Amino acid sequence: MFIDGFILGGIGLVMPALTSDLSLSATWQGLIGASALIGIFFGGPLGGYFADKIGRKPMFIVDLSIFLVGSAAQFFVADGMQLFFIRLLMGMAIGADYAIGWPLLVEFSPARLRGKLMAFQEVAWYVGYMGAYALGYVMSTAIHVDWRIILGMSTVPSLIVFLLRLGTPESPRWLISKGRTEEAMAIAKEFMEEEDVRDLQHEKPQRPSFRKLFSPQYFKSTFFVCMYWVTNVTPYFAIGTFAPIVLENLGMEDGLTGALVLNGVVVAGSVAAMFLIEKVGRRKLSIPPMWIAAVALVAIGLFSHVSPAIILVSFMVFSFFNAISTALTGVYPGEVFPTEIRGAGVGFATAFSRVGAAAGTFILPLSVQGLGIGTTMLIAAAICVLGAVISQYLAPETKGLSLSATSAPLAKVN
Repeated sequence: MFIDGFILGGIGLVMPALTSDLSLSATWQGLIGASALIGIFFGGPLGGYFADKIGRKPMFIVDLSIFLVGSAAQFFVADGMQLFFIRLLMGMAIGADYAIGWPLLVEFSPARLRGKLMAFQEVAWYVGYMGAYALGYVMSTAIHVDWRIILGMSTVPSLIVFLLRLGTPESPRWLISKGRTEEAMAIAKEFMEEEDVRDLQHEKPQRPSFRKLFSPQYFKSTFFVCMYWVTNVTPYFAIGTFAPIVLENLGMEDGLTGALVLNGVVVAGSVAAMFLIEKVGRRKLSIPPMWIAAVALVAIGLFSHVSPAIILVSFMVFSFFNAISTALTGVYPGEVFPTEIRGAGVGFATAFSRVGAAAGTFILPLSVQGLGIGTTMLIAAAICVLGAVISQYLAPETKGLSLSATSAPLAKVN
């Protein structure tokens, strides 16, 4: 997750420099900004399918190997099309990793800490995003490093994580779903708590089936996690990727510094969510923050002409509360699907969310150019409202429940 945030955070910072260097049109700006997101769209379902089919463990290594190669290739980019395809490949690897790594973690996590551990993934994402921004900011403004080096820096954390993954055990729940119960119990007794080992008795050998996501049993779960995720990340990616440009268009003289401040606020919001999730529950962290984020964007849309201070404060409010609700996008997808379709479910939700994120990233510069920044912010606010309404009706409360209980069909909201 740190690496995912790192590659997406870096592109926003260097967008002005690479636009000038490669003479990019607004269309190519949008395509390159959205390239990794488009890749995640394809990589999520593919990674989920193979994670359910052949296992979490082997795919955990394969997908990061692909990402590592793509990271290194960024040092040698010669034109916009090359950069687009390299980051598309990297995005596919990241999308696969969502559908492999999240099920693996959730299937090892104890019920009492599962929400906190899964929410920490979002903290890591934002730290990676901010880390890329901060590092790139220093490298581009203080020592004027070429943008290729800034993007290629993702090679370093990628190599470290690749080495850390070697020796990862297979998920006991996945092994049981394949009928390998004895092997599963040996791993479970070594790495899992007693209560969660006992919960394994509810696992049964099952064949993975992508179509099960849309069955009467699980359609509500699929619809909820997809819509919840897309309505949280679409405004964030659209604004975050082009934060320096957006802030400068709104009248702030130093958009880069403002964007760096916003990223720090986002990290604070995700950390708050991580510490609160097992105390206040999932629903209280998913619904109210979406309404607050919507109000902040409305304030920007209606009052951006008043003063830069109002702009920055409103963006800070949006960033903080959007980060809180977005933390749940790292929790719900892993909890609401059973083992045999958990990878496919997370992968499909990942892909669906990236449709909105990529569309927002691609459309934002065109919308600002055609409709103006105020109207664009009001559209983003409307997306937040849609997410809040859907969550009000469908978001389940899964705090403290065993994984077999949280993955039961979503019948009603607690």
